Amino acid sequence: LGYCVADWLHSPDILSEKVFFFSSLEDWVQLLCAEYKTMDSSDLQKVLISDSLDSCCKSILQAQGIEVVEKPGLSIQELITEIKDYDGLIVRSATKVTAEVLTAAIRLKVVGRAGTGVDNVDVESATRRGVIVMNTPSGNSISAAELTCAMILCLSRQIPQATASMKAGRWDRKKFMGTELHGKTLGILGLGRIGKEVAIRMQAFQMKTIGYDPIIPPDVTAAFGVEQLPLEEIWPLCDYITVHTPLLPSTTGLLNDVTFAKCKKGVKIVNCARGGIVDEGALLRALQSGQCGGAALDVFTEEPPVDWALVNHPHVICCPHLGASTSEAQQRCGEEIAVQIVELAKKKALMGAVNAPALVSAFTPQTKPWIKLGEALGTLMRACVLETNQGIHITTTGEGLRNAERYLSAAVAIGLLKGSIQTNLNLINAAQYAEEAGLKVSAQHKDTSSECCLEATVGSQFHVMGSVCGDMPVLLKLNGAAFRQPIPLDGDLILYKLQHSDAQSLPTILRVLSEAGVQLESYHTSCSGHEEWSIMSVSSLPGALTTLRQHTDLLFTVSL
Repeated sequence: LGYCVADWLHSPDILSEKVFFFSSLEDWVQLLCAEYKTMDSSDLQKVLISDSLDSCCKSILQAQGIEVVEKPGLSIQELITEIKDYDGLIVRSATKVTAEVLTAAIRLKVVGRAGTGVDNVDVESATRRGVIVMNTPSGNSISAAELTCAMILCLSRQIPQATASMKAGRWDRKKFMGTELHGKTLGILGLGRIGKEVAIRMQAFQMKTIGYDPIIPPDVTAAFGVEQLPLEEIWPLCDYITVHTPLLPSTTGLLNDVTFAKCKKGVKIVNCARGGIVDEGALLRALQSGQCGGAALDVFTEEPPVDWALVNHPHVICCPHLGASTSEAQQRCGEEIAVQIVELAKKKALMGAVNAPALVSAFTPQTKPWIKLGEALGTLMRACVLETNQGIHITTTGEGLRNAERYLSAAVAIGLLKGSIQTNLNLINAAQYAEEAGLKVSAQHKDTSSECCLEATVGSQFHVMGSVCGDMPVLLKLNGAAFRQPIPLDGDLILYKLQHSDAQSLPTILRVLSEAGVQLESYHTSCSGHEEWSIMSVSSLPGALTTLRQHTDLLFTVSL
């Protein structure tokens, strides 16, 4: 109840224009719960969990009124048949969310990966379909880091081989001579959450930690004891190398025949990240030649492996992808992905999204009318400008829009593309479709005014400026012509320009509209600028515009 009260009191939409009188505490609680339920989004009503997850995930979702179905172990074809009835899909690593699955998922709005990495999800296809892909990058960080450290320790002392020897009835003390970690150099490739945790733990063994990360600044990694060096300098220095990068074209085969040849002889390799980062053929050849002194693998290019030669090598220790297989990690990942989906369903926040940068920064109530404004200005330009091949440039002013360029660019693109692309356009896929359509949208923020405004320009031929009044997007300027009052960008609008002022033009246009059964709802005319524009809000758009155009120099219609 305390959670409900706190949540309710922070929702001004619920409290606005409402005054309640209660005869009892029970009445108050009943109304509070009813109001709280109305905050749930109807967009995410049903979620499929297609891999084994901690039970807390299902419980959290159900507690918020979301229907949950658990069906682990579905084949691709079974998933394609099943997925059409769901708004959300939660997976671990077993389920492959392919383009075919996403095509069949006609209601799908979000794919949640309970864990780090999303290489089992076709993110590009999801983006094209406007489906959010999210993960829980911190959920299994500790478990993966601890497994990596355990692998390093096992490599140094050959613990798995010694255990297997004893279980076979042998007492081979001399065969399993190990080495100390003290004073050895550990190279960490990828210094994000997991790489950092590995470094901190292995420093306790007095290992020297060096590493490489193309994104994280050297001063940040230096703060947790890792000196960053170029890869070419790292190879010959390391006694151990562990990888903690995503599987990308740039990281596939990062350790290969060429890089192994540059390493210190006898180097030991650990991969608890993604199969394919270490070239398995090159690793086997390095092991056979003695260039690599041992390898610890939790992941493989194909899982389970097709060729077991690497697994069966005596200097290889391995696990069947157990990096996140702890009860704590599974509970943490299940809880995090459930909370993220609940926050999304309530339209409160968007966390862990990997393909929706515009949407992440737009997920607050204050931004919604600005998104509507961006779409409206894009729609206005689509109606008024025949060619947009010169590109669209948007400019924001005002402190409240300082970091709004990304989502407002996407919103303007939606308005420009609607009607020309037969797909579900949204902030997730707008940038991709704009690029494919050859539409270049650039953006910048200026501190020239304290007033929050959005201006959009097509080359040098057309520009519009708008703002937000309350929750209503409004037009302020059209091609330099300013209006006496902000014009609500809503409903059906007729925009026209006159070369010269004509006292008879307005009565004539009104007569034509009346004959067409169209009622005038509001009328605005510009008060300054080189051009004279008039904008009418009407009950509906007339079917034919030929007669109207006879009385104007330019005339456009827009439905918002």
